[in-house]
Amino acid sequence: MDRTILHCDCNAYFASVECLFRPELKSVPMAVCGDPEMRHGIVLAKNELAKACGVQTAEPIWQAKRKCPRLVVIQPQHGRYAEYCKKINAVYAEYTDQVEAFSVDESWLDVTGSTHLFGDGKTIADALRKRLREEIGLTISVGVSFNKTFAKLGSDYKKPDATTVILRDNFKEIVWPLPTRDMLFVGKAAESELKKHGITTIGQIATADKERLKRMLGKMGENLWECANGLDASPVRRIGEVEPVKSISNDITFRRDLKGEEDVRAGLLMLSDQVCTRLRRQRLYGSVVHITIKDPMLHSITRQKRLKEPTNITADVFATALTLLFDHWELSAPIRMLGVGVSALSGHCGDQISFFMDDEKKRRAQKLDATLDTIRERFGKDAIQFGSILQSDIKHKKT
Repeated sequence: MDRTILHCDCNAYFASVECLFRPELKSVPMAVCGDPEMRHGIVLAKNELAKACGVQTAEPIWQAKRKCPRLVVIQPQHGRYAEYCKKINAVYAEYTDQVEAFSVDESWLDVTGSTHLFGDGKTIADALRKRLREEIGLTISVGVSFNKTFAKLGSDYKKPDATTVILRDNFKEIVWPLPTRDMLFVGKAAESELKKHGITTIGQIATADKERLKRMLGKMGENLWECANGLDASPVRRIGEVEPVKSISNDITFRRDLKGEEDVRAGLLMLSDQVCTRLRRQRLYGSVVHITIKDPMLHSITRQKRLKEPTNITADVFATALTLLFDHWELSAPIRMLGVGVSALSGHCGDQISFFMDDEKKRRAQKLDATLDTIRERFGKDAIQFGSILQSDIKHKKT
């Protein structure tokens, strides 16, 4: 028997929540945007009036205002959005204990076991839409299908405040004509690669040779073929069930562009320290270090290096990240954003071998890490910092 999966997506969530507190914003084009003074000046959400003017999510504020000179810009209130997320998911929980959040405003629900109580998937979806609209004041679009991928496509298919049902007997008509970028996890790079091979729709993914897709995109190509053919069997996690951590990373958009080795060292050390502190707190070790670099034109690259043994030593991750940057970036080129991450995580360290220092230096590095962790646990995360970071003016909040 097929499962009944819902994907519930709040419409213009940040903007809609703000309108609950300031109803006058409903009558003007408005957008919730990051702080331009802190170089996060992009549109995070917009209302229907702004959308009608051509304003798009993730575009710079200056560009949005050029399209819509009357645009009212509101700064985000993330605590408020988290509070309403809890209220919304509490309603979902009345229908099933399988509620998996995809983001602050999106959740999958597996209501297979609830249909005998509340009706079929469409009936439950319509009931949820009505309840959230009347009880909380927010609208959602809901996709109903037999797997998570098609349920997600359904919630995106018709907005706002709509239900779309995608079943085995109609998914080829609804899903296959959609562009490849509508498929979950198909980003710009994958879309571009598929387009090079003449694949522009989900249907063309579905009818392509699976091995050819695997050669093009690796494991992702195989997964896309299965999802396009309705073979996604991934479960909806239960409330409170946490997906195992696969990687730990931090990225920073700096208050000014980084220029030169001194800036780069300070930025990478800051990020490596943050990432390794989180690794040690969770008693995890990583075998792959990766960096992301974005320039002022928002072009980015990602590079990675596998270590011979897992580590959570800050000095190891910093040295690897620095080597990656030196090998793949011209230091004279300005950097807007840096990211450092560690993946291929495990709960053991092997021999915790350091490849950038001898045994004595390694012991000192481990002792330093332990001392920093102790001080921060007792007095707060900002109680102690590396001197090179304190002396730099680049420090900025996480993006």
